[in-house]
Amino acid sequence: MATKNKLLFSLDIGTRSVIGIVAEQNGSQLKIIATERKEHRTRAMLDGQIHDVPQVAAILEDVKNALEVKTGPLKQVAVAAAGRALYTMTSEAELEINEVITAETERSLDFIAIQTAQHKLATSNTVADPTLYYCVGYSTVKYTLDGTQLKTLVGQRGKLATATVIATFLPRQVIDSMQSALDTAKLEMSALTLEPIAAINVLIPPTMRHLNLVLVDIGAGTSDVAVTKDGSVTGYGMVPLAGDEITEAISQKYLLDFNIAETVKRDISADKAGKVTFQDILGVEYKLSPKEVIDSVMPNILDLAQAIAKQILELNSGAPQAVLLVGGGSLTPELPEMVAQALDIPSPRVAVRKPETIEGIESIPEELKSPDAVTPLGILKIASLNALHFLSISVNEQEFRLFNFGHLTVSDALLTAGINLKKLGGKPGLGLMITLNGEKKYLAGTMGTNAKITLNEEIAALKDPIKHGDKITIENGCDGMAPEVKLQTIIKPMPPVMLFINGSKTSIPPTALINGQSADMQQLLVDHDEITWHETKTLGEVLLKAGYTPTARKFKYLLNGAQSMFSVSPTITINGNPATLSTEVFPNDEIDFIEPTSPKLGDVIKLSELDTHMIIYFNKSECKMPAANCQMTVNGKSATANTIVYDGSEIEYTLSERKTTIVSDVLLAADFHPPSALSQVTFKILVNGKSAEFITPVKNGDKIDVLITPIEHKVTI
Repeated sequence: MATKNKLLFSLDIGTRSVIGIVAEQNGSQLKIIATERKEHRTRAMLDGQIHDVPQVAAILEDVKNALEVKTGPLKQVAVAAAGRALYTMTSEAELEINEVITAETERSLDFIAIQTAQHKLATSNTVADPTLYYCVGYSTVKYTLDGTQLKTLVGQRGKLATATVIATFLPRQVIDSMQSALDTAKLEMSALTLEPIAAINVLIPPTMRHLNLVLVDIGAGTSDVAVTKDGSVTGYGMVPLAGDEITEAISQKYLLDFNIAETVKRDISADKAGKVTFQDILGVEYKLSPKEVIDSVMPNILDLAQAIAKQILELNSGAPQAVLLVGGGSLTPELPEMVAQALDIPSPRVAVRKPETIEGIESIPEELKSPDAVTPLGILKIASLNALHFLSISVNEQEFRLFNFGHLTVSDALLTAGINLKKLGGKPGLGLMITLNGEKKYLAGTMGTNAKITLNEEIAALKDPIKHGDKITIENGCDGMAPEVKLQTIIKPMPPVMLFINGSKTSIPPTALINGQSADMQQLLVDHDEITWHETKTLGEVLLKAGYTPTARKFKYLLNGAQSMFSVSPTITINGNPATLSTEVFPNDEIDFIEPTSPKLGDVIKLSELDTHMIIYFNKSECKMPAANCQMTVNGKSATANTIVYDGSEIEYTLSERKTTIVSDVLLAADFHPPSALSQVTFKILVNGKSAEFITPVKNGDKIDVLITPIEHKVTI
């Protein structure tokens, strides 16, 4: 039927059935002109989520066609999603105000808060991939104006307005499957909300939200929970148990087809008089009273009641003042009493509610005055107020749907697509960390380039607005490069030192070392290089720069088969004075450098005369006495102490044991002849001042004195 007023079409796509409502909108009032209810032919939905898109689409098309007979063509529809895998984010937004606040300004503030919630979810690590979640609805917790809390901002004046909202998010799979079913039914999703949000807007208007109330929408697959307190909705939750749990229990208990078990459940829920008659898959016929059936599945009803109560206590941090049950599953026998018992509140405080009158809806048809009609009526009402509308955009050729908050930008699209521009921008080139004379220095690489964004093939910025059908592409930025730094670019110029070496004027440049090795000024630096750069001040540095080897020359040799080493140092003087390698040099110093000569065998094996001779002092004169026999060979040839030894020589050296030396040996070596017996003298030997004999042994350093005294002749008278 034709009408000049705007038509609103809402669909409640439930697990067991689909309810469609069409209403005329005239200002703020809605007039219901048609309604249709159809059940799924198969279990095409489980726990509130579409599992068989073609089957669900077929039911949607049936409902749509039936309604169009009364209303004319229907192109757009408002829907609600169940709360399975639900996430909620509380966020706040601020807005500076310069004029009287309008309803549109208040709505814009809500949407800014929702965008903040989206960003909060994307950066919270709550979900593995935030791009797989859509915002499906929100509730405003509170408004404040210049610090004062208000129920609404509309008509107020002030400077700073804030809104706190609870935004709810569901997996994209839930929404995308719903979108696919609507597309197949040739319907466009015009608005989307969450089922408990829809229900609470029907039964608990803002004027009642100062009470601590809980609304539970018990469907076939899920039980959705919403809590009000202190004037606002304070939380949403979901229980993955509902009416199908009871149906399944009846099916298992009596071996029934699921659809037959559903019929049995409805019969006992309607509290029909008499017996409930049914037949199991084996042909056995049952005639039971409703109480008998109820008693058989009572543990399952209790499990559902306790699961609902547990969710309520978690969301509300305690028992509420009252609980309102809606949805087809709320008709489960004795469920309200069990929920009350689990919450420890009076039984009358838990009640099943039906929509009798709803503010903004002129009248409610009798067929909609049932608990399972609350949600579709709520969807209809929300669609007339502040529903979230979709717009489609593509990011890098992948389609995404965004809720049209009114001021969407490229940044919002990238957030929805899960694209982090910081990760797409080119990374800075790796820098170099070096040490120069003990001080750490960082040499930065070049910066990477930013990601390139185009909007409909035009260069765009994050703040640029977007609209339905826009195409966004992003190209990764290029990474920066590591720096190429030569040694000469990081050191200060220093003049060379001018001096003389072996009479030649020589220029000695400053000392440059990289990791302890001499370095060229053109050498490229690498990470963790340790650089030493200073004036050449010590004799050792000067000689190295001049090409000399100032350190000792080492000779390796074998001595009696054992590996040994001998060092020979050069002779170095500065201005005629002996110097060490650490001696400081100055300009115009004269350095003499005499290369070390090859060592002699006596030096190598440290052979001295004391090893083969002993020194005896005879009458105060030195006398060398052979004490041991020494035999030496170099590379198999006989050698003396003066034989030159080269690197790698093989030396054999033997020294016989010292022989005993006596006084007579010394006298013989000194060519001393004792006086004859006929001489007129006396003869006395002293060793170290003590009387001795010819056979007295002597040792190195002993003093031998021979005293000869003339014999005095006596005169006889």
